[in-house]
Amino acid sequence: MMEEISKKHQFFTRKLLEWHEKFNTRVMPWKYEKDPYKIWISEIILQQTRVEQGFGYYNRFIKKFPNVLKLAAAKESDVFKLWEGLGYYSRCRNLIATAQLIATERNGIFPNAHEDIMKLKGIGPYTAAAIASFAFQLPYAVVDGNVMRVLSRFFGIDTPIDTAAGKKMFNELAQTLLEKKKPGIYNQAIMDLGATICKPRSPLCNQCLLSAQCVAHKQNIIEVFPVKEKKITIKERWFYYLIVAFNDKFYIRKRIENDIWQQLHEFILIESEIQLSDKQLFKSDAFKEIINVKYEVLISSENVMQKLTHQHINGRFISLKIEKQLTSISYSLKSKSELKKLAFPKLISTYISEKKLF
Repeated sequence: MMEEISKKHQFFTRKLLEWHEKFNTRVMPWKYEKDPYKIWISEIILQQTRVEQGFGYYNRFIKKFPNVLKLAAAKESDVFKLWEGLGYYSRCRNLIATAQLIATERNGIFPNAHEDIMKLKGIGPYTAAAIASFAFQLPYAVVDGNVMRVLSRFFGIDTPIDTAAGKKMFNELAQTLLEKKKPGIYNQAIMDLGATICKPRSPLCNQCLLSAQCVAHKQNIIEVFPVKEKKITIKERWFYYLIVAFNDKFYIRKRIENDIWQQLHEFILIESEIQLSDKQLFKSDAFKEIINVKYEVLISSENVMQKLTHQHINGRFISLKIEKQLTSISYSLKSKSELKKLAFPKLISTYISEKKLF
C-alpha cells in the first residue's frame, strides 16, 4: 500500500514538472523573480486579489517603491493612495509596518530564514513559503486555494479544506509532494496548474498530464472537490454618502474605527440597517443631526454595491449644496486638489471617477 502511495506521489510530482516545462505559458511580471522584496510585494497584493488585477498595482508599486528602504521611508498617505481600489487595507498597513521593521532592525535586508520570514507582520504560512522557496530555494511548499483544489481532485480528498484537520492534511501532503531540489519551480508549477488547467469551473482535463491518475477525473466527480464545510454568512449594510459642498470644498473624514476601510477617507456617512428612500433618509434623525443648515439636493445616485468576503455594501451618493458651514461635525473641508491626493474605498473612488467629480 505504501509503495502504491509512493508511486502515485512520484507520478504527481513528475508529471506536474513535465507540464510546467513543456506547456506552462502563464506570464506574470513577478514570475521567476529572486528578489525577496518584490516577491513579498507581489504575494501581498495577490491576497484576495485576482492575478490580472494585480499586474498594474504591482508594476506601479515597484516603480514608486523599488526597494524596502524606499517603502519604509514613504508617507503613509502615499502608500494608501497607491493601494486604492485593492481592498483589504490591513494588508497595506502591514506592508508599511514590516518595511519599517526591516529598515530599522535589519538594516534593510530581508530575512532569508523561513522562521524569521514567518515572524514578519502580515506574513502567514503561504506567503512565507512563497518567499522562502522563490527567493532562497528553501524546501517549503505553498498551499493556497489553487493547490488545495489540485490536490483534492487528484487524490480524491473529501476532508473539508476550511477545517483545521483539512488544512493540516493538505499542508502535510503538499510538503510530501514537493520537489526539494526545485522548490520554487515546483511551487510555481502547481499554482499555475490550478489557475490555468485545474480551474474551479470548467477545468481543462484534456490538457492535464495528471488526469490519468486523477481520482476526480476518472470517477467524473470533479465538481465535488474541493469540499467545504462552512457556508459564508453575508451581512448586508446600507451606506448613504452625503457629498456636501460648501464654497467649492467638500466634507471628508478618515475612517479610524476598527471596521472595513480603516485609514481610508469618505464623505459624510449615514449607515442604516435597512434600505432607505431619499424621503426616509432626509426625515431621519441621523440626517437632521448632521445637516443642520438649509440645503439643496443636487444629485441622488442609483444604488451601487461592493461585495466583500463577508459583507455586501449597498451605497448611494447624495450631493448637497449648503450656504452655511455645518456645526458639530467630525469632518473637515477639503478642496478638490486635496481630495485627489487622498485614498478612498473602491465604492467611493469608482463613483468619483465615473462622475468626474474632481
